[in-house]
Amino acid sequence: MIHTQLVTPVAQLLHDQAATHGEKPAFIDARRSVSYRELDERTAHLGGHFAAMASGRGARGLIVAGNGVEVAESYLGLVRASMVAVCINPNAAGPEIAYQLDHCGAELIITDTQLLPVIEDLLSDGRSHISVVVIGEPVDGHLNYESLATTTPDTPAPDDLSLDETAFLLYTSGTTGRPKGVMLTQRSMLWMVAVCWSPMLGLGADDTLLSPLPLFHSYALDLCVLGVVATGATVHIMDRFSTDEVLGHLRGGGCTMLAGVPTMFQYLLHGTSDDESFPDLRRCVSAGAILPGPANDAFEERFGVELLDGYGITETSTMVAMNWPNSSRVAGSCGFAVTGVGVRVVDPATGVDVDPDIDGEVWVSGPGLMQGYFENPEATAEVLHNGWYRTGDLARRDTNGFLTISGRTKEMIIRGGENIYPAEVEEAVMHSPGVADAAVVAMPHDDLGEVPVVFVVPAQGSSVDPAAVKQAVRERLASFKVPAHVFTTDVIPRTGSGKTKRFQLQQDIPKQL
Repeated sequence: MIHTQLVTPVAQLLHDQAATHGEKPAFIDARRSVSYRELDERTAHLGGHFAAMASGRGARGLIVAGNGVEVAESYLGLVRASMVAVCINPNAAGPEIAYQLDHCGAELIITDTQLLPVIEDLLSDGRSHISVVVIGEPVDGHLNYESLATTTPDTPAPDDLSLDETAFLLYTSGTTGRPKGVMLTQRSMLWMVAVCWSPMLGLGADDTLLSPLPLFHSYALDLCVLGVVATGATVHIMDRFSTDEVLGHLRGGGCTMLAGVPTMFQYLLHGTSDDESFPDLRRCVSAGAILPGPANDAFEERFGVELLDGYGITETSTMVAMNWPNSSRVAGSCGFAVTGVGVRVVDPATGVDVDPDIDGEVWVSGPGLMQGYFENPEATAEVLHNGWYRTGDLARRDTNGFLTISGRTKEMIIRGGENIYPAEVEEAVMHSPGVADAAVVAMPHDDLGEVPVVFVVPAQGSSVDPAAVKQAVRERLASFKVPAHVFTTDVIPRTGSGKTKRFQLQQDIPKQL
């Protein structure tokens, strides 16, 4: 089922929802709530003011601020200005922000008072021509966000960005090198709302979505900003993930859906007991990384609701595959390809589709594909071939069509000629008692080339027995996949979207030996 009426320009969606829902809250955070009527008015004001600061259509506006209503509004305001919204990680280091700022050529920066000193340092280094809008209290020498949102601009917002022009520029996590700017359109992003978030997740006007997701990621932008506006739902945007705060919201009622990444659901599972009650929660969704089957089952049993696991990529406007609600599932699988999305599992060496239950590289096609990497035609040409995006992800698909992600082509460990995918070992490790989280990486070996080792995070109040971890793997996988070492750590380093920073763990191996 495709809800094609949702594939509508942002400005029109905002007008329609303001007329339909009026004073109903659209975006809520810890400091404020904005109704649909206010959201339409405020983003129109912002769009007019932003457009006046830009050199012309398609100019980039950079959002670098902590989670909040203003970040969501800024995305929409920049689109209404016929600009390109670029949102980056507010926790990035100064040089990382500088790289993305210079790479995208932003003419406008929207930031908050906490990050303003970093931005001012960057501006003093030859970037004084860039306009700065500050969220929070007025600051001398800079434009105030709230003032712009509440005053009528001299010229109205253009509101004429077509569905197929670049609307969003999102930078990849950059776990293996410099982040690349992914160019996405309103059509590609709203297509995912129309085929996934609305019909599959069931997001609608009666829902209040609780989101601890970072808004600079495509998952949050598509579901928690565009998905909410398109369906007339309400979203409670958390500043950041906190086990206690999420559970407090769920226990208090009012939230019908929860969006997260796998580690969040594992922490929530370990922070609750069997006699918990979550009165209004009806469905959860996980994406951004692989959710181990045992963790999914344990969460659903404890919370009494479905946790739908999906597989998404920034370059495909988020979702590629997801499990349907109220239907059969395969443990550890991310389900079927989303409607309208083509998925092939291919031998990366030959480009030929592999047989069922054989690992291959995932290739994706469909309306959600990115336009390309911003000012990087070489990188674009490497991954886009005849309408197919080569993801670099490894997966297998069974005879019924269920897709199971097994790792990354560059993460594959080759032990004495045998291929080992970290994801399959991690899932086996999660069956070991007392393990709250795990990540597998390669360690050099004189004779075998490399061997797998695993970093584990003990569950609260528990300890981990390395022998039991190895036995859990040995019972489920071939013996050559058993980790050579089991290392204990306090936390698994991950990007904001939940992807494991394996290179950091590999750097820690000498300290563990």
